[in-house]
Amino acid sequence: MTLYQPFLDYAIAYMRSRLDLQPYPIPQGFESKVTTVGKGKNQQEVLTTSYAFQTTKLRQIRAAHVQGGNSLQVLNFVIFPHLNYDLPFFGADLVTLPGGHLIALDMQPLFRDDAGYQAKYTQPILPIFHAHQQHLSWGGDFPEEARPFFSPAFLWTRPQETVVVETQVFAAFQDYLKAYLDFVEQVEPVTDSQSLADIQQAQLRYLRYRAEKDPARGMFKRFYGDEWTEEYIHGFLFDLERKLLCV
Repeated sequence: MTLYQPFLDYAIAYMRSRLDLQPYPIPQGFESKVTTVGKGKNQQEVLTTSYAFQTTKLRQIRAAHVQGGNSLQVLNFVIFPHLNYDLPFFGADLVTLPGGHLIALDMQPLFRDDAGYQAKYTQPILPIFHAHQQHLSWGGDFPEEARPFFSPAFLWTRPQETVVVETQVFAAFQDYLKAYLDFVEQVEPVTDSQSLADIQQAQLRYLRYRAEKDPARGMFKRFYGDEWTEEYIHGFLFDLERKLLCV
């Protein structure tokens, strides 16, 4: 059992209990990819597995799970709503590298500077954020350009001990996901044409930023090459632009 497998198993089981999950197409060649890194006694197999679902309100629920031994474990789990809902994105980046654990959990807002939007989607989860922040100290600076894409309830931490990931981080992940699905349950479709245009632009702005700045790009290129990596990022992880071109 790898460090983030319980997170993934929990998320899929919990979503199935509350949503009518349907498969979301994963482009051929991206369901699973394996390579071997290192030499001799340091040789290590790295396996990347992809999962994807959709529902009537959620355009793409997807996970990329990288397993490469104790010092390389990554789960990137993101939920993108359909473009006729003003829901934030659910984002979980759970990363373990030789230097330690990097954890980022958030409901990333479409409109960070809109007070009404913040009242609707950030205020209700601040108590959850504060409850977990007591056990998960702030992880330090992150890029200025990234700030517009995170909410005031952004849980960003660098736990020193793996047991903290297995307990406190796991509890936070569960609470954030539950709160997100509560929002999904309650949300009504947007019909106003200007609001729909704003939502599409906000989603594209976020996806373009994430695709351009994806921190996993270097790792994937090292493991699987440039061509596979760019296609994985643009054709699966952040595929909205491609999908809109096909409409």
